Amino acid sequence: MLLETIHSPDDVKRLDAEQLDTLASEVREEILRVVSRNGGHLSSNLGVVELTIALHRVFSTPEDSILFDVGHQSYVHKLLTGRREAFDTLRQYGGISGFQRPAESPHDAFGAGHSSTSISAALGIATANRLAGKDFYTVAVIGDGAFTGGMAYEALNNCAGNDRLIIVLNDNTMSIARNVGALDNYLNRFRNSAKYFRIKNRVKRAFQRIPFIGEGLVSLCKRVKGWLRKRLVRENLFEHLGLHYYGPLDGNDESLLETVLREAKEDGCCSVVHVCTRKGKGYPYAEERPDLYHGIGRFDLETGSPEPCGDGRECYSEAFGQTLCRLAERDERICAVTAAMPDGTGLTDFRKKFPERFFDVGIAEEHAVTFACGLAAKGYKPVFAVYSTFAQRAYDQLLHDCALQGLPIVLALDRAGLVGPDGVTHHGLFDVAFLGQFPGWTLFAPDSLAELRECLERAVDCPGPAAVRYPKGTECGAFSGRFERFGDLFRADFGEAEAELSVVLLTYGRLTENVCRAAELLADGGRKVRVLRAMKLFPLAAEEFEALCGLFGSAERVCVLEEGVRAGGFGERLIARCAQCGETDKHTFRLRAIDGELPLHGANAALYGERGFLPEQIAEFAKGDA
Repeated sequence: MLLETIHSPDDVKRLDAEQLDTLASEVREEILRVVSRNGGHLSSNLGVVELTIALHRVFSTPEDSILFDVGHQSYVHKLLTGRREAFDTLRQYGGISGFQRPAESPHDAFGAGHSSTSISAALGIATANRLAGKDFYTVAVIGDGAFTGGMAYEALNNCAGNDRLIIVLNDNTMSIARNVGALDNYLNRFRNSAKYFRIKNRVKRAFQRIPFIGEGLVSLCKRVKGWLRKRLVRENLFEHLGLHYYGPLDGNDESLLETVLREAKEDGCCSVVHVCTRKGKGYPYAEERPDLYHGIGRFDLETGSPEPCGDGRECYSEAFGQTLCRLAERDERICAVTAAMPDGTGLTDFRKKFPERFFDVGIAEEHAVTFACGLAAKGYKPVFAVYSTFAQRAYDQLLHDCALQGLPIVLALDRAGLVGPDGVTHHGLFDVAFLGQFPGWTLFAPDSLAELRECLERAVDCPGPAAVRYPKGTECGAFSGRFERFGDLFRADFGEAEAELSVVLLTYGRLTENVCRAAELLADGGRKVRVLRAMKLFPLAAEEFEALCGLFGSAERVCVLEEGVRAGGFGERLIARCAQCGETDKHTFRLRAIDGELPLHGANAALYGERGFLPEQIAEFAKGDA
């Protein structure tokens, strides 16, 4: 197997054309084998095999830097840079990441995970090389989906004059869903002019073969190129910004890519190389449904069938989408907003039923929030469905444009909490802490699908901004029948009813199941334990806070457990408030939350074990032994 002989990019450089074709096929087979078992980002990686091979034949990492925007398409890069033997551990606990991670390899020049950062980072690295007197090259590989993010254009505005910076625009007409907006239409103009650029490169190669006069003919062609381009491509944003433009090129033609990348390398100007790749190339199921196989769990390699998750039960994202449709039928002011993720956030049905009230703004979370605020300012009820980790990108807009004006938008925060194999860049651990800093926000944390429906309805009716956070996957509900409701607080007692209350465990959301199992362990040990669960995290009015403290009873110890960051989180703020009111004189408070370095990636059970959130660990923590 040729791939087994590839230990570094130097080994790739030694291959001939026939071997390169073999390598590309073996790389695809390896990615399919591992992703079918581990899950991961499939379509984008299958599409960039030839492009990544060409990059590593033209450039020399780690001296030269190659940055993959988001990092969805970095699997090929990992296989060619000494991580083939570890590739079976992709996205597994203790294994290699599904994204670029400098701590993992010197060939990973910059960390990735969120969109539209590559050009800014590459510009910084190129500038640092220049300041240090190093003549290394820097390459940013950015997809046309990530290219809709405003940060990419802020960086492009500063790129002119950097002669060792190359931007590869990987154009597959998709991000996660189909791309939308004027920028995608603009790129289509280049796609439609591809014939001109293919002819230009063929003519150039033919002229270079002519003895004596070949280079002169090439020079003549360059002088008239500008005129031809103005006639055939009437506008070129990149050249208006002072960048040289190459393309569009067949992004799955390794030989052509090598030729053009070498030309861009020798150009002496910051260049944009526009390549068109086929997402899912080489695997028919992924070619037909690149959206489905963009990020996929385990699947059957022979049939392409995804492995069922959650035993066919309804997941939180689906329940959110169905509830929003029901609410929108009753209220014509309700609108749905997404940042290029209608399917992942459960808005597929809403888009079909209410197309005039559905808005996909592309990968532009900052714009999405302020756009929603504009809708709210004129009496509409916008609901922005977004993964918790991506809501972080709109921190300023959530404060400045929303909270300070008290505008009633709703954030539907999907994938709240730990997200397993997607890892450190995607964990939804910060939303409680940062939303809690803003005035006027209401935050709900439902523990079941029924509660999600209730919370969403209440959030839509809030006079100010509100958010509903919920995890990936399906509800557990194993202990739902044990709880008695007190407003937005829920209580369940474990142990002998007549026994004196010794420990209170306070939590919210998905962690409730493990907390209840820990309470059972403590009850089996002779303790009476009370589990309190908060459905509304803030604001806690004076009477609500008083009611909560009343439920602490005579317990010696109150333990708060939170699947989110400690600093500024629900637990830290609650304990501080308890200290102000003298509750800390009555009870010993303990807090377990995410502190220090963030968890990396792996199954949630493994990440829970690492951070002390398994039932046995919570029981020991509650006893004061851990």
